[in-house]
Amino acid sequence: MTASYFGPRQILVVDDNADDYEALARAFKKTGLYGHVTLCTSGQMALDRLKGGAELPTLMLLDLNMPGLDGFQVLQAVKSDERLKAIPIVIWTTSSNEKDINACYRLGANAYMQKPVIFDQLVESVKRLKEYWFEAAVLPVSEC
Repeated sequence: MTASYFGPRQILVVDDNADDYEALARAFKKTGLYGHVTLCTSGQMALDRLKGGAELPTLMLLDLNMPGLDGFQVLQAVKSDERLKAIPIVIWTTSSNEKDINACYRLGANAYMQKPVIFDQLVESVKRLKEYWFEAAVLPVSEC
């Protein structure tokens, strides 16, 4: 049984870089990763959305380096909130710093992926993301 059985895919992308989001959206389309994609351009916007009663996402892609509330703070806030902590969070960042990687996993990240610079590599990364998170893994069902 695949995750699509549980209903439409709700993907929350938290990234302040419009160019990165546009490339990601094109890669989603190219790989057939359909579903509702919501963009939050700041960590605070993401937390406000999640805590404001909006439908919980099936998966969150979270950038680390954002002004204001950064990805580490968002990750910590989500994973320490009883209502939100089951949301799978994939860190989606340019950082390859071992300290960042280790910190994210200690805070409860479900995966850590580096943003590819070349579009074809981005498409391949999104394809692997889709295959794992939406075809192989069984994701939690929103109780909202």
